[in-house]
Amino acid sequence: MSSSHGVSDDAPRGSGGAHGRSDSEPDPRFTLANERTFLTWLSTSLALSAAGVAMAALPGRVFEPWMRTLLAVVLVLLAALAAGLAYPRWRRVQRALRGGRPLPAPAIAPLLGYGVAAVAVLALVFILLTP
Repeated sequence: MSSSHGVSDDAPRGSGGAHGRSDSEPDPRFTLANERTFLTWLSTSLALSAAGVAMAALPGRVFEPWMRTLLAVVLVLLAALAAGLAYPRWRRVQRALRGGRPLPAPAIAPLLGYGVAAVAVLALVFILLTP
């Protein structure tokens, strides 16, 4: 069915436009899923931060002080990275959803994945080297 302006009433809102861009409201499920992902990055950041604090608080006999400090610093840096990149990631995904563009690749995921793997390998080496 057509409106008085010659545009179909069932055409997506916000499609086209002067620049061929779509700024329509995305399906709320996608927006809410994006929000849950954002909150998960923040939860991950809190867990990494807690792990860093716990590592720093370990008794002296568990690891050498420099080992504990190294592991704690890496964990807290990963926490800061996760928290600091969570909102920009949410914003980029939201813009892509609203613009009908492909979702951006999650640049933060490999950094955290490899970072946590490095901490685990370092901890394993330190455990094996500690008498």
